Amino acid sequence: MLYWGMRETAANRAKLLRRRLFERLVVRALDGLPPELRAMMDNVEVLIEDEPTAAHLAESDGPNDGDDELFGLYQGTPLIERSSSYGMALPDTITLFRGPLERACPNQAELAYQVRVTVVHELSHHVGLDEDRVAALGWA
Repeated sequence: MLYWGMRETAANRAKLLRRRLFERLVVRALDGLPPELRAMMDNVEVLIEDEPTAAHLAESDGPNDGDDELFGLYQGTPLIERSSSYGMALPDTITLFRGPLERACPNQAELAYQVRVTVVHELSHHVGLDEDRVAALGWA
């Protein structure tokens, strides 16, 4: 089944298959998180977009000099910045960008690995780590 509005073409079927494969890799990465990290994902939504928008790029903390592509983005209030009055908030989001990840990875094994690294990287921002600390831990 194709998405609503997609014409039945070989290219669209191939795109849909790639997207489904990518979705499975994301689910595996999330399922593979240690239980203590999964528990921290309460009220966190994981989204998949094909490409980052200009707004995503502007919001990211990383270099946007055109050399690096944005693989993922955390949007929300990190756990360490929440006070006792925090509540009734929309879910934080972790957005993974399929296009940049696929272009950076020469094969499915590398893509699966980079999806896992990106999930952990963005989750580390959710728990309050900045880019320098994430890089020091090897999750950059």
